[in-house]
Amino acid sequence: MNGAAPAMDAHLLIIDDDARIRSLLQKFLQKNGYMVSVARDAAHARRLLAGLEFDLLVMDVMMPGEDGFTLTRDLRRSMATPILLLTARGEAEDRIKGLELGADDYLAKPFEPKELLLRVHAILRRVPKDTRLPSPPRMLQLGAVRYDISRAELWAGDAPVRLTSTESALMRIFAAQPGQALSRLELVDELGRTGGDTQERAIDVQITRLRRKIEADSKQPRYLQTVRGAGYMLVPD
Repeated sequence: MNGAAPAMDAHLLIIDDDARIRSLLQKFLQKNGYMVSVARDAAHARRLLAGLEFDLLVMDVMMPGEDGFTLTRDLRRSMATPILLLTARGEAEDRIKGLELGADDYLAKPFEPKELLLRVHAILRRVPKDTRLPSPPRMLQLGAVRYDISRAELWAGDAPVRLTSTESALMRIFAAQPGQALSRLELVDELGRTGGDTQERAIDVQITRLRRKIEADSKQPRYLQTVRGAGYMLVPD
């Protein structure tokens, strides 16, 4: 690939109401070195944006409720984070509308994943480094403790909380997707990417141990919640 490669620690947010597309894009972009969170609609995206900083938003236009055009216009009033719009509508007037509302690029569905990757690279290369790299550490507040995403550290006040390698890997996985329920199978798969070999039946044990380090009452978890029929979900303040 020509040109300087963008920062591979960039954090992307995918906003799409199609769960299959969210999952496919997340896995593809993670495989290519990006940190990726997902949101199922505009309201979900707003909650994540209120607590986290992102380097690029990849946003579907056609969503129920608040659509991508409306969300783009509203976000542009308060932030300059690059936005790449995705839509099945490829007409010139829709592309122009998206760009006029403040989007940085526009990709019509269906598209090849590699084309999306190239456009993400191009957008991040255009963003001045001094507006991305010096951003403050990304923190998730979990009651009395906080998790530093950029350093993968858990803190209680001024004291670090020791995490095992598996607990640390789980925190990285959950912190990349706050508010997103992850099944045991998905957690096993993600842990495998980090070199771990945790089995599905052992996930519950690891979650219990991690809760003891996060929760005021691990038997009534507030931050690392169980979602019936779906798995586990990190819900920061």
